[in-house]
Amino acid sequence: MLEKAQELLKTYFGYSSFRKGQEQAISSVLEGKNTVCVMPTGGGKSIVYQIPALALPGTTLVISPLISLMKDQVDTLLQLGIPAAYINSSLSPQEAEQTMVEAMHGGYKLLYVAPERLESYDFQEMLQHLQVPLVAVDEAHCISQWGHDFRPSYLQIARLMDKLQGNSVVLALTATATPRVREDICATLSIDPINSVLTGFERENLSFSVVKGQDRHAFLKDYVRKNKSEAGIIYAATRKTVDQLYDWLQKEGIDASRYHAGMSDNERANEQDRFLKDQADVMVATSAFGMGIDKSNIRYVVHYQMPKNMESYYQEAGRAGRDGLPSECTVLYSPQDVQIQRFLIDQSAEQVRMSQELEKLQQMVDYCHTEGCLQAFILEYFGDHEAEPCGRCGNCTDTRSSVDVTKEAQMVLSCIIRMGQKFGKSITANVLTGSRNKKVLELGFDNLSTYGILKEQSAKQVTELIEFLISANLIGVEQGTYPTIYVAPAGKDVLTGKQQVFRKEAVQIKQVANDDPLFEELRQLRKTVAEGEHVPPFVIFSDSSLKDMCARLPQNEEEFLQVSGVGQHKLEKYGEVFLKAILEFAAANPERERVLTSSVPPKTKTKPAKKGVNDSHLETYKLHKEGLTVQEIAAKRELAVSTMENHLIQCIQNGMEVDFSNLIPDKFSPDLEKAVAEAGREKLKPIKELLPDEVSYFMIKVFLYKLRKQEKAIVD
Repeated sequence: MLEKAQELLKTYFGYSSFRKGQEQAISSVLEGKNTVCVMPTGGGKSIVYQIPALALPGTTLVISPLISLMKDQVDTLLQLGIPAAYINSSLSPQEAEQTMVEAMHGGYKLLYVAPERLESYDFQEMLQHLQVPLVAVDEAHCISQWGHDFRPSYLQIARLMDKLQGNSVVLALTATATPRVREDICATLSIDPINSVLTGFERENLSFSVVKGQDRHAFLKDYVRKNKSEAGIIYAATRKTVDQLYDWLQKEGIDASRYHAGMSDNERANEQDRFLKDQADVMVATSAFGMGIDKSNIRYVVHYQMPKNMESYYQEAGRAGRDGLPSECTVLYSPQDVQIQRFLIDQSAEQVRMSQELEKLQQMVDYCHTEGCLQAFILEYFGDHEAEPCGRCGNCTDTRSSVDVTKEAQMVLSCIIRMGQKFGKSITANVLTGSRNKKVLELGFDNLSTYGILKEQSAKQVTELIEFLISANLIGVEQGTYPTIYVAPAGKDVLTGKQQVFRKEAVQIKQVANDDPLFEELRQLRKTVAEGEHVPPFVIFSDSSLKDMCARLPQNEEEFLQVSGVGQHKLEKYGEVFLKAILEFAAANPERERVLTSSVPPKTKTKPAKKGVNDSHLETYKLHKEGLTVQEIAAKRELAVSTMENHLIQCIQNGMEVDFSNLIPDKFSPDLEKAVAEAGREKLKPIKELLPDEVSYFMIKVFLYKLRKQEKAIVD
């Protein structure tokens, strides 16, 4: 049976092997065992029920909580040549009935339904006429009252299992379940805990970071601009903030979509559709957006405000990098976020769950303040108490120097005390910068000894310093109609000279993905094909498949079939048009070499080294230090030149010394200097267009790193 499953995996999905945990869970289901499967978002949970659905006779029933999830999944399955359908509130009663009739006649291998549909007696009666070998319960944490998104309608599933004919197997799947929630799932769905498949919660392609004490608007503007060719999600806690961010991004010339519960169904559907089809680069949304969204090419998720708990955060952040490519997850933290979330909990939580929700909120606050590994903090929360530092999160890789701001902190703290500890941040900043604000003068604050002692800074800069001191728990916030600030106990130690204050430099923003002209061409081709078929681009091919095409440069159908994510069905539908584009690019760029094995990282990987450079990079670096050229290293290691170039770029990024003269022939330096001066440094393509054909994108990148290093040395 497992051999058949592997054959189906290659034929329909284009993968030659299962990911970690998939084979174990599929085997358990095919052996007729009720099973619970816990995999991180992007870990491949869908395959776990889709392969058994193809292998078993009859129609697999998939319980799924959101309309958007069903539509994405069904669109993807139909593209793969697998008959599937959904029944939910987006269909008219007549359409739903017709779909059910077709299902009863064996028209579908998978039928997706919302849990609320199970509350219909008529629907349950119609299910009696279906052969249902498997019931897959997606987002199974919703079944537990201890979960972060309890849905009472999920309790109908256990009753359904008793009514179905034959020996239907139940498969519960979730990405966010603590040990207590897993126990609840097993007890409710009659799953023997022995049949639990836990792959761990770590997402090895994601890097997490928390940014505190910085201007959120400025950070976000710079971040989105630097990554404007990539898809991203910005989450905010309230509808009002979503609308404000959306309007602001539009004014900044950034093509954004928005999504929250205050919009009409049509508005939400249209905005979501724009984002899924790559017509908008950024989605600004509340937590109402994204549960189950199958868009695989999201490169970053930014939380403009801190989420309410770790389960919500990990699920929302996990929407980045579902295709396995490197992606970033960032929280822009402000202490005010805590009060916003407390207010939202007060409004929505039942009294019996209040203390539980507040406890979860505090754990989220602890995450934002930890100086340890962020990934390890998340894993420990979900029960992995042997988690090791990931070596790639913002805390593990933080090399920013710290500046002693004890004197400035003492000035701020002293001013707060002299103002009576009953005013807010803004007026405190005005006093410190010597503002002639009417209120400052009316209250006589211009007579204080602390008036104007930070006048060399702007009020905005001083407000940011106050925010930093709040995040460091040196200043407390008294909530009310108008929040006020006061000196916290730890702040008194700073005032008396018992404690110093160090503040790290601002976080430097970088591009999530590197420029590759072929990848951009294939991405545009994918979008054109998708528009013609009226489906989202990621349904045609994932970013990881496009990246693998760029690495392999397949020359014929046989080689194209070896690309990750290309099965027979997709070869027949899209092989000709994509091969044509690749062959034309290869002819125009003869220097571009191809690898003969997959460039997509293996699914089971070893932990990255602390500095984020693995043994393969170090081997390349060692040969470079011996004086070998990139071409000589590639020949010696029997790998592509582009792979060696990527190794050396990563070595440079990690601060390792390289011989720039070995990487850039001296004769090209004047041309590079002139091109960079004329085109600027923001994009590589305009620079490349001003240079001789012999100057590669790699040389341009190395030259820019060399310039930055020289400029830093001058400043230092």
